[in-house]
Amino acid sequence: MTNLILLGPPGVGKGTQAKLLIEKYGIPQISTGDILRAAVKDQTPMGVKAKGYMDSGALVPDAVVIGIVEERLVQADCAEGFILDGFPRTVAQADALGQVLSGMSRKIDHVISLSVDKGELLKRLTGRRACAKCGAVFHVDFAPAKVAGVCDACGGELFQREDDKEETILKRLAVYEEQTAPLIAYYESCGLLRSVNGLGTVEGIQADIVSRIQGS
Repeated sequence: MTNLILLGPPGVGKGTQAKLLIEKYGIPQISTGDILRAAVKDQTPMGVKAKGYMDSGALVPDAVVIGIVEERLVQADCAEGFILDGFPRTVAQADALGQVLSGMSRKIDHVISLSVDKGELLKRLTGRRACAKCGAVFHVDFAPAKVAGVCDACGGELFQREDDKEETILKRLAVYEEQTAPLIAYYESCGLLRSVNGLGTVEGIQADIVSRIQGS
């Protein structure tokens, strides 16, 4: 059984690495955004509670989010393990998660903390360009269009989304540092943290992650 948490700021590559871990270990990736929407759609007990808060424009409280995570973790596909992505976000959520898992006679085995310096994150995130016509996505450095500003697929105009502008990215990174970065110290004190450099090839980073999981 392999129960993992993926930590890291926006743009660090968690999604890419999670896909490879799913293939290697045959365990599901659990994103709180996805399971929250699914719980609301399926009208699970916690989903009904969450919908009440969401309909009123309020934040879904930790107790309900934890309840939705618990509903997901008892499903059959999590029997051999899981990958939590985007949760926990705070130390309080980490404490609550530990209590829930303890009640299920389970525990977190490894917390993979991917890190990349802020300059590289900004380069990755602010360089994205989307086609206004067909939605195709390019990157000015890593996957540029053949003709600057013009979509390879349909000839539409490429633009920078509001979410990809530097001011927005800096705010997202600041929120991460304030809320989630303390989890690094928390899980380090628990002896669960596995720090991995997020710079390098996708395959090289994956090999490093697997090595940390296997303890070699």
